[in-house]
Amino acid sequence: MGAFARAHTAVYTEDAMLAAGDFDWGIVGVTQRSDTVARQLAPQDGLFTVGERGEAAGPPRVVSSIVEAISGRDNPELVVERIAAPATRIVTLTITEKGYRFDPQIRSLDLADPEVQADLTGRPPHTAIGQIVRGLQQRALTGAGPVTVVSCDNLPGNGELTGTLVRNFAAALPEPESGPVLAWLEANVTFPCTMVDRMVPATTEGDLAAVERELGLRDEAAVVAEPFRQWVIEDNFAAGRPRWEDAGAVFSSDVGGWEATKLRLLNAGHSMLAYLGIAAGKETISDAVAVDSFRTACRRMLLEEALPSITLPAGLDGEQYCEEVLRRFANPALGHTTAKVGSDGSQKIGLRLLPTIRGNVRRRRRANVGGARHRCVDAPRGHHPGNGPGRSPRCRAERNTSGWP
Repeated sequence: MGAFARAHTAVYTEDAMLAAGDFDWGIVGVTQRSDTVARQLAPQDGLFTVGERGEAAGPPRVVSSIVEAISGRDNPELVVERIAAPATRIVTLTITEKGYRFDPQIRSLDLADPEVQADLTGRPPHTAIGQIVRGLQQRALTGAGPVTVVSCDNLPGNGELTGTLVRNFAAALPEPESGPVLAWLEANVTFPCTMVDRMVPATTEGDLAAVERELGLRDEAAVVAEPFRQWVIEDNFAAGRPRWEDAGAVFSSDVGGWEATKLRLLNAGHSMLAYLGIAAGKETISDAVAVDSFRTACRRMLLEEALPSITLPAGLDGEQYCEEVLRRFANPALGHTTAKVGSDGSQKIGLRLLPTIRGNVRRRRRANVGGARHRCVDAPRGHHPGNGPGRSPRCRAERNTSGWP
């Protein structure tokens, strides 16, 4: 239950309840690596403030859809118990790419991960996938009924991937356990795909002070976000759901198109500006995109390389989407730092950039990197042609003076 989940899932859920007059839903928020958010929310009965920053920003609002906050690190058994409770109908995840502990090359659970291995030994589970499987296992034993697991992270085919990882973990359990759990999963659990979008930077002390001035109360759990928000969901739920469409969510059979659009345009552009900005000493994304050469490079990457590689969802104007992304990046009120956006790059870059590179290769179009034309050398192991200042062991860059090949 980090900043994004509070500014996105919790807001959509409260708005859906208000619009439909259906107040039977509530969120049990779980923190994974730190107990900070759980400690902040507990004395406030789960209440927290969302402050919007930028053009068309609304006033601060207090969100009340969280009914309980648990530190998963300190109370893993309680997390399993809540997942197994008959009243639980949906389990959502916002744990970032690395929280899934998977091998991106084969899109399966990393069974060599020490934390995954420890969870498989039967300890109270610490990983998100381990907690979910143990909770589902208890549901199967107690007849608690079907449930839906919804990934809200920037992963292509996030629902399908989450289902695969859950099954991988279940299959790795001892035989007397694995068979019954896998059979129950197939009959009772669904894993819809989603696309989520809202820029939610880490909350700073200045943000907390601004919320206090606006609200008149100190809120240690406050978050700030841009006014824009979007949620596209595959309507594949096993046991009911809030009417999120009443809050502006879109239910679509083409979530994959929306995922690809966001990953290859918004997320890839975000990463590009983060690393250019870090190299140039720019603290925030808005500082980076304000540099003409960086903005031009980002726009060209989006329009000339990424956009042609995507089959856009019906009715979406790709060029308009790219320009809107650049406008959102330029929002100085967010203070989204290049260091934060650039973190965990090894988990993000492949997902955000490799599909575009593959698309350009299929179109027989060589990607331009900083005005250089890169030629990869298939060198024998241990032999590094072209080594020297500014050159990588396996690639040589040649200045491209003749335009596109």
